Amino acid sequence: MMNAPSVSERIDEQVYDLITIGSGSAARAAANEARRLGRSVAMIERGLPGGTCLNVGCVPSKSLLAAAATFHAAGHPSFAGVETSANLLDLTSLTQQKDAFLSLLRERDHVEAPFRAGIKVYRGQASFASDQGEHYVSVQVKSQDESVQSIGARHVLIASGAAPFVPAIPGLETVDYLTSSTSMSLEKVPESMLILGGNAIGLEQAQLFSRLGSRVTVVEIADRIAPLEDPAVSASLQIALAAEGVTFHTGTTLSRVKRIGGSIQGRLDSRKNQTEIVAERLLIATGRRPATDGLNLKAVDVEVGDRGHISVDEHLRTNNPRVWAAGDVTGLPQFVYVASAQGTLMVNNAFGERPETLDYRALPRVIFTSPQLASVGLTPSQAAAQGIAHEVREAPMGMVVRAIINHHTEGLIRLVSEPGSGKVLGVHMTGDSAGEVIAAATYAISAGLSVEDIKNTWSPFLTMTEALKIAAKQSPLA
Repeated sequence: MMNAPSVSERIDEQVYDLITIGSGSAARAAANEARRLGRSVAMIERGLPGGTCLNVGCVPSKSLLAAAATFHAAGHPSFAGVETSANLLDLTSLTQQKDAFLSLLRERDHVEAPFRAGIKVYRGQASFASDQGEHYVSVQVKSQDESVQSIGARHVLIASGAAPFVPAIPGLETVDYLTSSTSMSLEKVPESMLILGGNAIGLEQAQLFSRLGSRVTVVEIADRIAPLEDPAVSASLQIALAAEGVTFHTGTTLSRVKRIGGSIQGRLDSRKNQTEIVAERLLIATGRRPATDGLNLKAVDVEVGDRGHISVDEHLRTNNPRVWAAGDVTGLPQFVYVASAQGTLMVNNAFGERPETLDYRALPRVIFTSPQLASVGLTPSQAAAQGIAHEVREAPMGMVVRAIINHHTEGLIRLVSEPGSGKVLGVHMTGDSAGEVIAAATYAISAGLSVEDIKNTWSPFLTMTEALKIAAKQSPLA
């Protein structure tokens, strides 16, 4: 049963200890933690319960990537004597299966679970109405039927997430382009697809549709794909994806688009030349920007940063002491596990006695292509930029027996460490199960382990995690 409102009965509107704007990872973690502490909680959601990751982000994309991997493997047997084939793909059935799976998770984790926890869920657009000073913050909820309800809270968490960023491209308004929020609902595999953006989302979508049968071209404005990653591992990933038929144009911009019959024509501009390309579909995968539309932040005097993000301090508090923000809307690293940790942290800071912070230094990330690209800690260039002396050890996946057995020897692992102490500063890898290897590397960095510690730690044979130990045994690169 929910606790009674925590302010005076003279207040007309229902007042909670915490309101979350949004129902994704940050909001859910905050709501659950607040209920654990015995606080009253309301959650406001204008879209599908569960937020970006569950509905149009990491969960559906990984489901479809797994299906595409199965389809690809069936058509490309790698073991002698094992003959397989891939029949025609039914994308409609695959999408329906994905949607049914998402619906199950939504109902279980984001409808039934909040109800059981005593969290009151309001459906509609949230907007700040006023700041009641030392008492509470007032929020209005506008439902689809245009009715408006006013509620309040001692603390409000803005966890409204992010939305696909679409750059201004001449002619874009004339074509039916896709984003990462809509591409995974297609019922037909396009014959060809032009993808703008060569980072995590664009690369995962590129391999997904390439393996499903599309002819895919990726355009990236930076000089290489995955431009924030170590150049050696991003180059290794590009080689692997190109071997599957994905075409790349790096150092290139999409300067204009137009509709030609049933296709889309785009002009590609690079430092060397200008070319035209035609594709059936265009996917814009240029990242996501904080979603703050409709919140009426001026009513509570909350500051917004230059990238449209909610500005917060290290405790996740905005310049308004009763308003907090967590997750993608803050402009901090956009990962579901970061959002979840921030949601819990926010509640502890709002209702606890001692403010806490998060340490983002050993924060892992994974691009779920095949091979995967995973990273944690400093790259060599980042260490150099910070004036940190460092060494680099490197091992190709061909040295890992598990990779040889699985016929997946694409990629390499690079280990960055301090000279002398050998303290591990970063690990970067392209390879099969790189995400699992990087999880082990994250523990090593967080524990302050050295290269020698990794060399002298047991590692089970015939696992991909052996790659970490093999890299530690190598001599530093000259």
